[in-house]
Amino acid sequence: MPWRDRWGGRQGEGDLRILHFGRFYNDSFGGLERHVDALLRGLKSHCEADNLVAHDHWARTVISTGSYTVYKTPSLGKVAGTALCPTMPWLARALHRERGYDLVHLHLPDPMAHLAAAFLPGSVKRVITWHSDIVRQKRLLKLYRPFLGALLNRADAIIVPTPAHISSSSQLGVCRRPERYHVVPFGIEYGVFDKAAQQHQRIADLKASLGGDKVPVLFAVGRHVYYKGFEYLIRAMIHVPQGILVVGGDGPLTSDLRAMSTSLGLGARVRFVGRIPDAELPFYYHACDAFCMPSVAPAEAFGLVQLEAMACGKPVVCCELHNGVTYVNRDGETGLVVPPRDPQALAAAINKLLGNPALRQRLGERGRNRARTEFSLDAMVAGTLAVYERVLGRDAEAWTHARPEDDRAQVAARQ
Repeated sequence: MPWRDRWGGRQGEGDLRILHFGRFYNDSFGGLERHVDALLRGLKSHCEADNLVAHDHWARTVISTGSYTVYKTPSLGKVAGTALCPTMPWLARALHRERGYDLVHLHLPDPMAHLAAAFLPGSVKRVITWHSDIVRQKRLLKLYRPFLGALLNRADAIIVPTPAHISSSSQLGVCRRPERYHVVPFGIEYGVFDKAAQQHQRIADLKASLGGDKVPVLFAVGRHVYYKGFEYLIRAMIHVPQGILVVGGDGPLTSDLRAMSTSLGLGARVRFVGRIPDAELPFYYHACDAFCMPSVAPAEAFGLVQLEAMACGKPVVCCELHNGVTYVNRDGETGLVVPPRDPQALAAAINKLLGNPALRQRLGERGRNRARTEFSLDAMVAGTLAVYERVLGRDAEAWTHARPEDDRAQVAARQ
């Protein structure tokens, strides 16, 4: 019996077959996983893609999303943020024998996917999307760096979502083939936000339930982990007397953040609403007056939530991380940018927005235009397909790539 049949996968006959290594697939989608999901859904009508990921525990599961198939491989847990999936290399080879992939697409950082892809035949083309540098595991990085360099030099193409990913990275430089870097901006589907905007009463009711019917609402959402910087945002609220903060999401630091808010006497001025279902999230963006992404470490290298807020016409406050975060949100154009780990600077920017409706509207409109013009889902899919076609030698004329020296010049011009 074919391996895919044993797992319950479909037996499609797509012209182009791609194996993605999307790290995880669960209810706690991070930015990397959300990007992979959006990309694979967008690629549905162009090629056949599978997504090989780590399970949350020792089990094998197949999920059909309607657009692509997810293969969740048994996991022993995580060490230093990396899933331990001893059978993933075997499963990748088994899938390739059954499917005959034209190329594999890795989403880094993900050492487990790196290892699994190494077990595939050398004839299979390699494409990498570089989401961010490895930031926290510095000691392990010293051991891993030679292997990372070999992977980057072996890759047929390296995709980055902004020019700033190249200029800010301390790890992409190990690649001796900079001509393989290609800029394909991330994008999202904006239709869901447009539809939510039409439900005015539902938005008004939500804002009232959050306590913001008489005062401005600041919204923030994401996993409650160290690099998201929520602790600094909560401390900033001490200095924001006219406004309330709504915090969405959860994670290992949730209880600490709640305790901090209580100890600072913020009371109902900080509302923790937990994980927000995808269908409900657009209403929170529309109900707020401004959005804040207080991330403090380069592990946050883009910030899809910024695009979501911008799509709803909301100004964004973020921190200067000298990477793709402030390539997306431009200071004074689509929002405000402050130094990281600085609650008073955050508070000053928040007060400036919450106290000035005209400024909020101006920045919000510019943000909406920038999001839809520069970061569309269609453009992301088309750009990714152009990479695939170029790597496979099918359509060289459809291909454009950005040279790193041009990328650095663009970043320098903005600063």
